[in-house]
Amino acid sequence: MVRRSRPVRRPSRSVQVLTAGVLAAGAAWLSGCGSTVDGVPVAVERSPVGERIDAQLITLLPEPSQFPARYPAVVLPPEAAAQAVGDLDGVARGATVEPADCAPPEQQYGPDHTAVAVGTSDADRATLTVELVRTRSPLSDLADQLRRCGEIRVTGAGPTTTVTTTVDRAPAVDADDALSLRRVVAPDVGGAGLTQRMHTHLAQIDDVRVLVTYMIFGDGPEDEAALRELFTTAVGKVAAA
Repeated sequence: MVRRSRPVRRPSRSVQVLTAGVLAAGAAWLSGCGSTVDGVPVAVERSPVGERIDAQLITLLPEPSQFPARYPAVVLPPEAAAQAVGDLDGVARGATVEPADCAPPEQQYGPDHTAVAVGTSDADRATLTVELVRTRSPLSDLADQLRRCGEIRVTGAGPTTTVTTTVDRAPAVDADDALSLRRVVAPDVGGAGLTQRMHTHLAQIDDVRVLVTYMIFGDGPEDEAALRELFTTAVGKVAAA
């Protein structure tokens, strides 16, 4: 379940619609004095995502000290951030995706568009990554694409791979919307331990999308507790902005 306990910047969609309906009904009663008014209530068109969060994205990342202890972390510069995002999508820059309409949404990089911090556990060959993205697209659009594109083929940038994605419910967090996904990136040719497995929790807060991903190679156990802990931390910091 998704919840918002932080101070709310605007009424929720249900409150807005209810308020509009009450005001419209009141106006009709005053003007018609009990007469029947023809027509159907229509909700006012609204932006698909909330207002802009003015803080720089890099300042909204969890501090390296806030990562779980086993994952010493660093904040990535823009070029390295772009590479990390491609690894998490399973689609490197310049790669070709089949079906073509299953390619990840285009993303801009730079301090006002994307911020990434990565913590690494060398013992497990595992990483925990926090990615913050500024977007005007609702999280539901991404969820629809992911459900439609459960399996894709990626060629042209490194080894040819099959990327399989399944969508699930996210842990309850203080956000406008949230979901989880599991992703497996399997190369056509390769030895044991080259398959990349990821578990990502995503949340949308106004125009900032929060993605926290646990990634491991091979068949090692997943650190679900660390993933959930960092997701809660990352969402909480953005929600407090």
